[in-house]
Amino acid sequence: MAKHGKKYTDSLKLYQIDEVYEAPEAVGLVKQMAKAKFDETVEAAFRLGVDPRHADQMIRGAVVLPHGTGKTQKVVVFAKGDKAKEAEAAGADVVGAEDLIEKIQGGWFDFDVAVATPDVMGMVGKLGRLLGPKGLMPNPKTGTVTFDVTRALQEIKAGKIEYRVDKTGIIHAPIGKISFDTQKLLENYQTLLDVLLKAKPAAAKGQYVKSITVSSTMSPGVRINPLKPHAVQVQQ
Repeated sequence: MAKHGKKYTDSLKLYQIDEVYEAPEAVGLVKQMAKAKFDETVEAAFRLGVDPRHADQMIRGAVVLPHGTGKTQKVVVFAKGDKAKEAEAAGADVVGAEDLIEKIQGGWFDFDVAVATPDVMGMVGKLGRLLGPKGLMPNPKTGTVTFDVTRALQEIKAGKIEYRVDKTGIIHAPIGKISFDTQKLLENYQTLLDVLLKAKPAAAKGQYVKSITVSSTMSPGVRINPLKPHAVQVQQ
């Protein structure tokens, strides 16, 4: 059995680990349990009633959180000519084509998101084995393969996150930092939840949202009632 530190075990005393809570109470508990000396990330995990082995049940996309993630994303853009100039003007951290591809092939991965214009995807495709496993490969489904690089960059810098169901049917996604007030975390959570509910595949049968858990980087997970997953307004 894994051993946990004193802060973790103290956190467990604040709630019933097997109980399910309404979203506002769950988020409030996670904030109470935050003991780290850094600004922990708050994450939501959704276990969905889908079988990702089937293409028609694979859920993947992106959403802009209304209050961002609390993290500044470093973005690279694969583009040429005028689109490269547009990307630089829009605030891309690194812009390039063949030179950028060569740099990544040499082992450089100091970025969080990659955007590419469609005309250079033929070249970028050779990075699939390097970027794919890291979740960094540009993809039309997440809006990172586009000629509208200005909009793509604005959304990413504003707090756009990507989500993808894993092989066990779970989606993990950040909803902010522990320093966010409860209302902002709930609004980010609600935005992500709404997108996932709309993405329910027609082929999915039975209960779609099987379980929801919220946690911070160093805290235990707190379960949210999957039958009443919506966050209610928090009174300020």
